[in-house]
Formats: sequence, structure tokens, C-alpha cells
Amino acid sequence: MHGAGDRSNEKPGQDEYKLSEDARIAGFSIYPDELASITCGHDIQALKMHGGIHGILRKVSVSLDEGVKDSNIPIRQNVYGLNRYTEKPPGTFFMFVWEALQDLTLIILMVCAVVSIGVGIATEGWPKGMDDGVGILISIVLVVVVTAISDYRQALQFKDLDREKKKIFVQVTRDKKRQKVSIYDLVVGDIVHLSIGDQVPADGFFISGYSLLIDESSLSGESEPVNVYEEKPFLLSGTKVQDGSGIMLVTTVGMRTKWGKLMTALSEEEEDETPLQVKLNGVAIIIGKIGLTFAVLTFSVLAVRFLVEKILNNEITDWSSTDAVILLNYFAIAVTIIVVAVPEGLLLAATLSLAFAMKKLMNDRALVRHLSACETMGSASCICTDKTGTLTTNHMVVNKIWICGKPLDVKGNESKEILSSEISGASSILLQVIFQNTSSEVVMEDGKTSILGTPTELALLEFGLLLGGDFDAVRREVNIHKVEPFNFVRKKMSVLVDHPHGGKRAFCKGASEIVLRMCNKFIDFNGESVILSLEQVKNITDVINSFASEALRTLCLAFKNIDDSSIENEIPDDGYTLIAVVGIKDPVRPGVKDAVQTCLAAGITVRMVTGDNLNTAKAIAKECGILTEDGLAIEGQEFHNMSPEQKKAVIPRIQVMAQSLPLDKHTLVKTLRDEFGEVVAVTGDGTNDAPALHEADIGLAMGIAGTEDLLPLRLCNCFGST
Repeated sequence: MHGAGDRSNEKPGQDEYKLSEDARIAGFSIYPDELASITCGHDIQALKMHGGIHGILRKVSVSLDEGVKDSNIPIRQNVYGLNRYTEKPPGTFFMFVWEALQDLTLIILMVCAVVSIGVGIATEGWPKGMDDGVGILISIVLVVVVTAISDYRQALQFKDLDREKKKIFVQVTRDKKRQKVSIYDLVVGDIVHLSIGDQVPADGFFISGYSLLIDESSLSGESEPVNVYEEKPFLLSGTKVQDGSGIMLVTTVGMRTKWGKLMTALSEEEEDETPLQVKLNGVAIIIGKIGLTFAVLTFSVLAVRFLVEKILNNEITDWSSTDAVILLNYFAIAVTIIVVAVPEGLLLAATLSLAFAMKKLMNDRALVRHLSACETMGSASCICTDKTGTLTTNHMVVNKIWICGKPLDVKGNESKEILSSEISGASSILLQVIFQNTSSEVVMEDGKTSILGTPTELALLEFGLLLGGDFDAVRREVNIHKVEPFNFVRKKMSVLVDHPHGGKRAFCKGASEIVLRMCNKFIDFNGESVILSLEQVKNITDVINSFASEALRTLCLAFKNIDDSSIENEIPDDGYTLIAVVGIKDPVRPGVKDAVQTCLAAGITVRMVTGDNLNTAKAIAKECGILTEDGLAIEGQEFHNMSPEQKKAVIPRIQVMAQSLPLDKHTLVKTLRDEFGEVVAVTGDGTNDAPALHEADIGLAMGIAGTEDLLPLRLCNCFGST
């Protein structure tokens, strides 16, 4: 079968790939291996020969607006395959018994048992001579059975937990609706929506999007991210969205993807022993060697003494069966020394201790990715924790808003009428900036409104709906030209749309201190743009600080009108008009303060490292009991600009690091480990936590709201990075 690239002599309409009659009736006109060869080979010429992305859409019989039809899924799975990978079959109980028997200590014991039985029968007769040997064999059977049962049950538990770990969902368009589906239910033709932090769930083509940056290091080993756009539209399974957002067409699933082929080529990895198991095996071997040495020495001394006595008695040439029995008894003594020395229960104790530790963690709803984490966790001396989603619930709501020159409280439906009357002059532009400058969606499911997106945007969209806004109507009003998605460096999101009265309009939302610097006007109570004086900037800054002191995350919302003479599709960085400052509340999780106090009482230092505003971070840290009077709260930029000597001087006092970049968190963890000898545990739930989680001795990835980089689970995923 030829690849899609070998088509130079192909006549128009000739199809070297054959499809089943059912596939042709269903409207498919391209073979799965041909699709796979185009995507994996980045064959742009073959893609153009098929009519580009829209040609492929026609050949896999899917509409960009409607997506895949649910009734069509079985035939797609039958023709193009399932989005699943071939996995190692689960081991049987007898396989675990065989693996347990491979232990060196047990092999030594088995040899000792056989020798003991042989020597016992020869010296003491049947059946008394078998007592010691049978006792050793019973001990061996006990160790093997308990070890095999423990490992087998552990394997079954991990299989169930691994199944839970694989419950990863992506957003797709199906039957004209945007919905969540498992990545394993994806089919060729699915229209998938990707955003920052997502894993690309299958091979496919980029359809549309903004500033899509893909990390392909898991496949190519290259650390430099790849820009994906219309002229370079290839997306590969297993890669990560580092920045931007986009819509992709799934063209290849399962074992036909590049990731699937890579998995096929890889040999099965053997499970590594934990550090404790390695040490215990080493101890057993050393004890065995010592026992063998003393056994040989004992037998040699006894045998030499026996020979010397025979020589002194001039009996060296006179040997009898009694002499043979004496030597056999000496050999039995030597064997007994070996049997007693070798610790047959040592490995059993190690297995039971690890299994017990793992079971306790599972009772606390934690998945253990590496068993070594069970051992290392007990030595943790420092915890560096993220705030959002880890210390807090990660369900945000707009709690306060400054708009039209005054701060207002937001208390759900009961404050709806008051808010509507107070901000009537700015309500239209406020709803526009909320609904048009977002990567989230408001969808109707079974008559209920639900929001698909990040917690922060969910809070803003809920607030917009509270004010009576119509998401779909506001989105239909304009055509979006360009989007600059939020990331951890810019700390703002911007969008460029058509202005209803001609020209263009830019909307921006983001960190208050950044967006406020971009503004030179604000909206007054009449809805008019007014020059922003220095005194008003100071007043707004005071409002932002007051919001932050109440543990509110603050965002500024702004817009700018752009005439046609401006540079096409360039989003400006200044000259904006401030619409509002919103304060978003993310409540602290129940039990966090008690947990922090327990850690402090145990001598474990707790530090909070977050990307939030310093005042917000300090307020949450005080509420959790992390920040004390003699503790230091510092911004990431200030920490980053310090010399290594200055960092070493301040790190012991740091309890809060705010507005930190991923590199700042990584540097803090690395310095604590390398310079201070701390055993560091890191907790986090976002992509920005990944470098620190990897660097730490113990990484605790909170999967409730985490991204795929941190294994999004319904439980907490606990793994040791060592």
C-alpha cells in the first residue's frame, strides 16, 4: 500500500486506497491510512491535492458548524478506528507468584531448604530430619503467597485508578452543540476546541484559532514550541497547547496516530523498585553473604579440628560411617547458620509496609503514581503550595465591582435590580467586554445554562448573565479579527472586533496593575468616556488594593475604539478606556487552616507561591494561617532580580511569593533543595506549576481543576519526582 506522498503519477480521480461499501454509503471518500500518512508526514502537498482542510471535511463527511452526528459515530469507529492504544495485558496471579520467586533472597532460602532436608534425612532419618527444611519451605510459601497477593491486589487497584486517570474530557462540536466527551470517544471528523494547557487528543488539522503554540517535546524532543496556523496545520496526538487557542479536525485516532506508532515501537518497561526495596534487598544480600562466610568458616574450623584430632590419634587412614555422620553434622551446622542468617521475612515486611502506606493514601483519595512517594513523603520538611484550586475551592464568583466611579457589592440575584440601575449607563459596553473578550462558551443543556471555561471567566460570564445579558446575541453582533489569549507572562487577554459604527474595537481584561497602566480614560455614570486624572488613578488603585485586602482577585476591563487608518489586526497596548474593576472571590477550602496548623506543629514549613496580586495573596495566606508576623511576603519579580546570595538570605523568611512566574517557583524549589537541603513537597493544579512539581522531591498534583500536564483526575494525583 502506497503512502499519500507517492501520488506523483496518479491520474485525477484515481484512488489507490479502497474503502468498504458501507463507508462509501456513509459518505466517506478517503482511506484512514491515507489520512494518517498526510498528518504524520506533514504532507502539505497531499493535503492541497485533496482540496485543503475543506476538502478533507467533505471526504470525512462532516460539517464545520454541525460537527459529527451522534448517529454516525459507530460507522466512523468501524471505518477509521477507536481512539485507544494497545496496552499491556493485565498480569495473572500466577505471574505474580513467579515474579515473587525470582527474588534472590528466596532463591537462597530454597537452596537452604533443599540442602537442609537432604542433610536432615541423612543425619536424623525420616520424618524427623525434614522438620527444619519443611519449616523453611513453609516460610518461603508464606512469603511468596503474601507478596503475590499484595502485588496482585495492588495491580488491580492501579488498574482501576488508571482507568479513573484516563477520564480526560475535551470540548467538541457535535450535532450543532458544543459538548464535553472523553478523549477515548473521539472519532475521525470530530471538531475539537483547544485552549492553553490542553493535550492534543488525536492527530488532526488546524482549522482556525489564535496564536496557537504547541509543545511537541514529548514527540520530537525539541524544547522550542511550534506555531500552528493555516499554512502549517498539522497537530499531533500527545503534544500540549502551550499558548493560544484553536479548533482542530480529528483525522487520525488510536494506533494510527504518531503517538500510537511510537508506543508500538517502544519495548515494555520493567517496573522499578522503590529506594526502600533496593536498600532492603541490599541488606538481605549482605546478610546472606555474611551468613555464608561464617557458615563456610564454621564448617572449615570444625572439619580442620576433626582432621587434626584424627592425625594426632593416628587415625587419619581409619574412616568409618561414624566419621561421615560427624562431618555431615558439621555441614548441617553450617547450613543452619545460613538459614538463620538470611532474613526470610524482610521482603515481606517491606511489601506490607509499602502496601499499607499506599492503602492509607488511597483512603485519603490520593493516587500514588510512584510508590517511592509513600516513603519520601514522611521526610518532607517544606511544602510550597499554589493558591487557586489548591488552598481555595476554584469556584469563583464576582463579589464586588467598581464601575461608573463607585464600588458596588454583588450578592447574586438579590442585588440584580440595584446593579442594573446603578450601572445602566455602562451596562452595554460592560456586557460586550465580558461576552466578546472570552474563550469560554455559554451552552444550553437539557434546558439548563452551563458555562464551559476557566473559573475566572466562569465568574465573569455568570455576572454577565446575572445582569440579563444574552451571550449568543452579543457574540453575533461582531466579527472577531484577532485574539491574544491569556498567558502567565502577559497576564491579560485581548480581542479585536468590528465596531458597530465602523472601524474596529479592542477589548482587554487582565491583571489590574497591568491593564490600569494601559488606560487614559474611564466610563462615568452617564456612560461617557472621561479623562483619567492622576487623582482618579490613585482612587482606583486604592479600590483595587481594598478589594485585594479582602482576598478578592481583581481584574480590570477596558476597551479602545480604533479607526480604519490603524495598522490592520494589531491590538494596541495603550490608550484604553477603563470600564470596570471586578473583585472575584475564591473561598478557602474547608479544613485548610487546620491542615496548615498540623504541618506547622509537625515542623513543616508551609509557603504559598501564586501568580495573584500581592495583597490578595497576603489576605488568603493570613486566612489560612500561613503568613505570620515575622514572615516575609514578596513578589516574584523582586525575587527573580535578587542575586544568589540575596536569595539564600531571604528564602528562610519567605512565606508568600505573589505574582510569580513558573521559573520563579522552580527557582525557589531548586534553591530549597540544593542550598538548604530541604525535602520539598509542591502542590499545584495548573500548567504553571508543572516545572516546580517536576523539580520537587514530592509533587502533589491537584486534579480537580488541573490541566492535562498534571494528570486531570477526579481525585488527587500524588507522585514522587525522584
